[in-house]
Amino acid sequence: MRYYSSRFDHFPLMTPTNSDAVAEPVKLAELLRSVFGFARFRANQEAVCRAAIAGRDLLLVMPTGFGKSLCYQLPAIALGGTALVISPLIALMEDQAAKLLSLGLRVGRIHSGLDRAQARQACVDYLNGSLQFLFIAPERLRVPGFGEMLAKRKPALIAIDEAHCISQWGHDFRPDYRMLGQYLPALRPAPILALTATATPRVQTDIVEQLGMVKPAKFIHGFRRDNLAIEVVELSMPERPGAICGLLADPARRPAIVYATSRKGAEQYAEELSRLVPAAAYHAGLDSATRERVQTAFQAGELEVVVATIAFGMGIDKADIRTVIHAGLPANLEGYYQEIGRAGRDGALSRTYLMHSYADQRTHDFFLNRDYPPLEQLQQVFRTLGEDPQPVEELRAASKLGEEEFDKALEKLEIHGGARVDFGGNVTAGGMAWKKTYRIQAQFRAEQMEKVLRFTTSSECRMAALVRHFGDVEDASRPCGICDVCDPGGAVLRLFRRPTAAERELVQAIADELRAVDYKAAGTLQRSVDSASRMSRNDFDGLLEAMVRVGLIAIEEAEYEKDGVVKRFRKVRLTEAGLELRAATPVELLISDGVVEEFGGQSTALAKSKKAKTTAKLGPTKAGRAPTALADVPAPLSAKGEALAARLKEWRAAEAKRLGVPAFVVLHDRTLAALAQARPANPRQLLEVNGMGPAKVERFGKAILELCGATE
Repeated sequence: MRYYSSRFDHFPLMTPTNSDAVAEPVKLAELLRSVFGFARFRANQEAVCRAAIAGRDLLLVMPTGFGKSLCYQLPAIALGGTALVISPLIALMEDQAAKLLSLGLRVGRIHSGLDRAQARQACVDYLNGSLQFLFIAPERLRVPGFGEMLAKRKPALIAIDEAHCISQWGHDFRPDYRMLGQYLPALRPAPILALTATATPRVQTDIVEQLGMVKPAKFIHGFRRDNLAIEVVELSMPERPGAICGLLADPARRPAIVYATSRKGAEQYAEELSRLVPAAAYHAGLDSATRERVQTAFQAGELEVVVATIAFGMGIDKADIRTVIHAGLPANLEGYYQEIGRAGRDGALSRTYLMHSYADQRTHDFFLNRDYPPLEQLQQVFRTLGEDPQPVEELRAASKLGEEEFDKALEKLEIHGGARVDFGGNVTAGGMAWKKTYRIQAQFRAEQMEKVLRFTTSSECRMAALVRHFGDVEDASRPCGICDVCDPGGAVLRLFRRPTAAERELVQAIADELRAVDYKAAGTLQRSVDSASRMSRNDFDGLLEAMVRVGLIAIEEAEYEKDGVVKRFRKVRLTEAGLELRAATPVELLISDGVVEEFGGQSTALAKSKKAKTTAKLGPTKAGRAPTALADVPAPLSAKGEALAARLKEWRAAEAKRLGVPAFVVLHDRTLAALAQARPANPRQLLEVNGMGPAKVERFGKAILELCGATE
């Protein structure tokens, strides 16, 4: 292992006893500039560094890309001695260590990817004081004698990265992380710095308790990412590969990360994408050399797309990721937020897409049942344990459970205190209170998925909903202005349409029904205004969402308990704008209508027409008039329209050849026909054509408008 002498030894690296001088802003700014090359601190960094240098335990929750790492690195240099950094992933550890080494700092690492000789040398260097940073994996503390070795020379500070892994209420819980608290007292009086990008208030409290932090300073900074446009779209699994390929065929949407819900899915999507762009799969089933090669190639720009499971992302410091796609429902909102946060770290506008369908729910139910087995299986293992240590292998062999079932049951028992497993793999019985906490956590995991489902169906601004989830209620009142809820016209994947006359009448009926009450449950409201059940619940919810987007109504998630069962419903109430709504009031409603065809989807109305062989229609309205169709059938093109269509097809073929992409990526047939029908004369009219989003108008708008003008 190679270490470098620091180029900054002339700075007075202070101990905690004389750290007040270092805490002066001028000294911190000098270290920031001379060591890291930064002219100034980012928002909130300086206050965090000053607290750490003063010897305070602290909890830092700061979004991805906002400079959390500097908040332990700069104090470590200022304090002198060695900072102990505990990190959950080798990739994360290696990335941060490499950056510090490149600055000329003295860094050691100990993890399973290094041989014993390297680990022993790192221990020697730690003990003789030649390291400024020592990175270790959490399981290393379980090695007999390792904690005692660290205690022989106390660290200057202890930084625990990705600290949400400590909490059983977190989205990426790891048992070895939760056990850190029992090893830390021997390393005191070093301050403990817990850092994470994702922690709900409940997780924050658990982190502090589990680590035994003493009156910690808490720095919980904004979760809002103003440059991320979030789009959520219902899309069947067979449709997703085409949509993903269609999106990423545009170079402006790359580099990109696609998150798949399984290893098999990651490989399939990567194979499809690799026919268009440099792409590769990344998941835990690949050997470490392959994973490292993929990660390095992506960082270097040799790969433009990585299709990964959640194993990919921690430690990825690539500022120019333009797109993050979730090809399926994430397990929880914390993980989802962290994953989309890897886009746009350079501050430029970036887009994220969440694809989902009912099939995703079934997949997550399978994983939940696998990861939280029946209580009876845990009891079966618990009954075999006693005060005398027993080897895991013998217990597994004697068990009536399958190997995977046994290992999962024992893991849960250990987490909840029902079993104790030493480093040698011997097991003894634990306490009796494990049943209660296990039930609570299993229920908690199920509730996490329900929150994800509510997020996909919510009419609230996407970013505001995430900010609210993390406890920042005040900031959640401000819409982002760029997600598919705030700006449906700017959506790329989702298709929106204007309401039919019948739907517009139903909007007025909803407003009239709500005018005399504080609120109504969504189901009750539908039965009141649509007693003949002319509209499906999904279509009715879509109409409500359209009304929310233009500010006519507000919807609040609520619940009540009946016979011991918690039931959830949606409160719908009229806003001030809704109170003023009359039949003649002009309202620009846009109703979600499936997925743009150029990305492999089709409108909801078109899908219904294919299924029923006719366009679905609403029944008679209260006024007795026959409503118009849900989707208008395109009128035949005029002679001018036919001429324009021919010209557009000729241009599209040339453009597709120039870009090296299929013709549908430039313009889908349906969009081309709509352009020929509408013959737009300016960018605003161009945006009104289905299939022409802002990105396509920006890229092809000038050429299309010239073609439209040439046919006049």
